[in-house]
Amino acid sequence: MLPEPASEPEPILFEAVSTPHRSFRPRGFLVLAGLALAWAVIGGVIFLMLGAWPVVPFLGLEILGVLALVLLHHRASARAREVVSLSAGRIRVRRVDARGRREEAALDPYWTRVEWHERQGLALVQRGRRVAIGRFLSEEEQQELAGVLREVLRRYREPVFDNPQLRDSF
Repeated sequence: MLPEPASEPEPILFEAVSTPHRSFRPRGFLVLAGLALAWAVIGGVIFLMLGAWPVVPFLGLEILGVLALVLLHHRASARAREVVSLSAGRIRVRRVDARGRREEAALDPYWTRVEWHERQGLALVQRGRRVAIGRFLSEEEQQELAGVLREVLRRYREPVFDNPQLRDSF
């Protein structure tokens, strides 16, 4: 008996992935840690000279806490992403936030329109249902994505059929 062929996934016609801006590189973290350590040492020396030695351990704990929170935020933001994809018959918006929670919405591309407002941002709208997208993008990037999505949806709705046999008949 032959195994059943695995169903092939729908071909993706368009996909846009957006992630939070992460300008903080490992070298930047080392610079921040060095500056924080220097601040703690200088502050510790000043407090020791003034005779306030009980403050010194708290300076160290404070610096460790700040660096731990910065590192935790940086690692958590690495998980966040938003994917807008168009396949045959549906446009999907999939989100993963910094905590790993997933959210998904599916819309019919024939009835979906792209809206952008200054206050509300970028969204896909279908029959009163509004799905916000582009949360990690700047205003200019949202407008650019809106233009691209409008063009992609227009092409999807108005396909061009090219039959070589019919070209020469007219």
